[in-house]
Amino acid sequence: MPPVTANNLTGITRDSVIKLASEELDIKIIEQNIRRSEIYMADELFLTGTAAHVTAVGSLDNRKIGEGDVGPITKQIQALYFECVTGKNPKYINWCTATNKGK
Repeated sequence: MPPVTANNLTGITRDSVIKLASEELDIKIIEQNIRRSEIYMADELFLTGTAAHVTAVGSLDNRKIGEGDVGPITKQIQALYFECVTGKNPKYINWCTATNKGK
């Protein structure tokens, strides 16, 4: 994962995914600069963002990343992330704010 100093934006979604991946899925997170050629050789790739949440990237520069589809790690992170942000994971219910929808 590129560090914030590599022109990445800091954000709640990024921080949330890092927390979930490391603490819940036991994925070791390493922040370092990544060369474009390393991305081309990746098994899978995803982006995070407020509107994008956790979005798989199937290709870059017309080059397929991995199988060109959502990879298994991305699927795990997406599922856990949506479980948390929709209030279905009691451990992370504090990430959610109740609304008076429909009233």
